[in-house]
Amino acid sequence: MKKTLKNITVTAIVLIITVSCNIKNTKKVEKTTEDKTIEEKGTFGYDKAFLKRNYKNTIVLESSDQKASIILSPELQGRVMTSTLNGDEGMSFGWLNYDLIASKKIEEHFNPTGGEERFWLGPEGGQFSIYFEKDKSFEFENWYVPAAIDTEGFNVIKQNENSVAFQKEMNLINYSGTKFHLEVKRNITLLSKGQISEALQLSSNDFSSVAYETQNIVKNIGDQAWEKETGLVSIWMLSMMTPSSEITVVAPIKEGLDSEKGIKVNDNYFGKISADRIKSTEQNVFFKADGKSRGKIGFSPQRSTEFIGSYDAQNKVLTILQIPEPKSTDKYVNSAWEIQKDPYSGDVLNSYNDGPLEDGSQMGPFYELESSSPALALKSGEHYSHTQRMYHFKGSKEVLNKITKQLLNVSIEEIEAVF
Repeated sequence: MKKTLKNITVTAIVLIITVSCNIKNTKKVEKTTEDKTIEEKGTFGYDKAFLKRNYKNTIVLESSDQKASIILSPELQGRVMTSTLNGDEGMSFGWLNYDLIASKKIEEHFNPTGGEERFWLGPEGGQFSIYFEKDKSFEFENWYVPAAIDTEGFNVIKQNENSVAFQKEMNLINYSGTKFHLEVKRNITLLSKGQISEALQLSSNDFSSVAYETQNIVKNIGDQAWEKETGLVSIWMLSMMTPSSEITVVAPIKEGLDSEKGIKVNDNYFGKISADRIKSTEQNVFFKADGKSRGKIGFSPQRSTEFIGSYDAQNKVLTILQIPEPKSTDKYVNSAWEIQKDPYSGDVLNSYNDGPLEDGSQMGPFYELESSSPALALKSGEHYSHTQRMYHFKGSKEVLNKITKQLLNVSIEEIEAVF
């Protein structure tokens, strides 16, 4: 009897140990599988998991096949943080500042958390700047991004399966002392493939894509009209994206003599850009955007079309930014860091390439495509809406060629051969 009990006890102990080991191994396998999914940096799945850990109100919109997807953050002014055209395993297009986001630190001047499309207001510099206090010199130590477009969240006022609407009320003061009481509404919609083809009038839909439209509305809810003499603001959209060593920004321009249309491109924002990084023809300007040399280009309303784009020859991704066709008579705010002779001689479309500063430090690397609305001379109660669409495409070179020739006046082969 004792021997039988002893055998049963030994058997039970072995069974407990075996079950325990199996449970531990199962947990280990599950964890390993999960880690493999979220630790593959550069994928949309990694960024989605990271953002959900750090921002509790993170919103994900996705197509019915779960391939095309975008991530939105109410905590970060309703910005589009990133997007993909191939689900969780697909490339994540938006640049994120992982270290800053994870640290929860609030920087003094500006919090460069990143994001594929964020809402700002212009002008950045000049006598009507909203980033410098009255009578302060135009130097970095005096430059501050207003909290309403940097650290404060936007309210979600409407949401469905393919769109979200955000709202925020702001009070701002410009360099000259003019006060702005305004309301911002931002409506973001994930576009279907059919909507993409219709919006761009494409003859083929034989491609993978993700695209979204943002409608950005500013309303004057103060008592006073906004006037040119005391300063106007503009809607300013900035898109921070992950670079590769083979990204070329392409801007189609309106043809004409400099004496009629003005310069083809403003490339003197941060000092003249070296000739090996910028090229121009009668129809296009090309800009190397590899995140290795700091520089910015801009296009006036006389030169801008409704498109600016980029082609990543390394990852075979075509990106297109679209706005309504600018009117050559519209005035755009000037963001130069100086007291300006003409504060309404600014650019419509821009591209920025990040790179090391003089001390060797660097925020990115990333590159940007940007658009601005005209200067907003709004009476009390009036509003203005600036619409921007962002598209990312992958497909055969033949299909992408049709898109670039139609929208950018140039072929993929020609883009690849520029630099």
